[in-house]
Amino acid sequence: MSETVTSAALKPRSGWTKVLTSNDAIIWYALIIVVVVASFTVRYFASPLTVGFLLIQIIPILLIAMPMALVIISSEIDLSVASIAGLTSAVMGVLWRDSGWDIGTVIFVSVLVGVVCGAFNGFLITTLGLPSLAVTIGTLALFRGLALVVIGDQKVANFPKELNAFVLSKIGSTGIPVVMIFVVLVIAIFAVILHFTPFGRGLYALGFSKEAASFVGIHVGRSKFWLFVGTGVVSSIVGVFLTLRLASAGPDNGTGMELSVIAAVLLGGVSIFGGKGSIPGVVGGVLLIGTLTYALRLAKVPETALIIVTGSLLVISVVAPSITAWASEKIRLSRIRKVVRGQTAAGTTTA
Repeated sequence: MSETVTSAALKPRSGWTKVLTSNDAIIWYALIIVVVVASFTVRYFASPLTVGFLLIQIIPILLIAMPMALVIISSEIDLSVASIAGLTSAVMGVLWRDSGWDIGTVIFVSVLVGVVCGAFNGFLITTLGLPSLAVTIGTLALFRGLALVVIGDQKVANFPKELNAFVLSKIGSTGIPVVMIFVVLVIAIFAVILHFTPFGRGLYALGFSKEAASFVGIHVGRSKFWLFVGTGVVSSIVGVFLTLRLASAGPDNGTGMELSVIAAVLLGGVSIFGGKGSIPGVVGGVLLIGTLTYALRLAKVPETALIIVTGSLLVISVVAPSITAWASEKIRLSRIRKVVRGQTAAGTTTA
């Protein structure tokens, strides 16, 4: 009887209870609260126009957050993503201005820039064995410098107007950008890769221990190489998107975006130590930071304060999991002691 009581008292949550109390669910609850509060307290927030402006601003962060989540789950990091987007924009501007190619060819070649940059990062990290933090800090400066070399401090702004109009177009009167259809497709692809393929499941093992992952047959170097190629490709797509959205190519496109991406990924439940995280949580983290930032902008909060908010959320997303794990362990031990005391008292009474 006592063993039954003990197992029941310590039985983990399951089913809907586990889903509704998970970290991912908490992020979405926080998002709902922010939306409701902002709708009642911030003027013009609750409107289709706001939905359009909000989504068009977070699309770059949402796209890059997908491969970044996989990279961090594997216990690596890529700080060069915004610089790759800037270099892609610079190359796209120069090609459109000087090559005489059609816009489709220009976009295709520009995306190849991301493939090369990602492969370069992957080579340094997986073949030479250098730490990803050091490598991508270096390539962050390198790629941004190359963007300045390619285009200088000029801007190219004579892109086809119909492409700019398409990027900014909305689905009916909903305010939702048409481009969100492509973004949802990208999210679905990365969700399938991470949660429903052996490659994705291997990333969790890789994040916990490279040695253990290698022992069970995971190709550590190859997996990490393709992860960095993935961040490069998606970052270059974001560079193309920013160029068409702004109707302007320049070396400063995407500057500082890496901070927002990493903050959103970590806030979405991906552990900075690797081995933990999910795509739904990351999507919730991006939407939460984007919605909060946009609401504060509408409320005329100074830009410096918004940077403080982003930095604070980044710190919270790193510290909170450790505090939560500590509190959960304390509660678990308290339950164990309570059950043991109850069984000891019952045994003494019986004796």
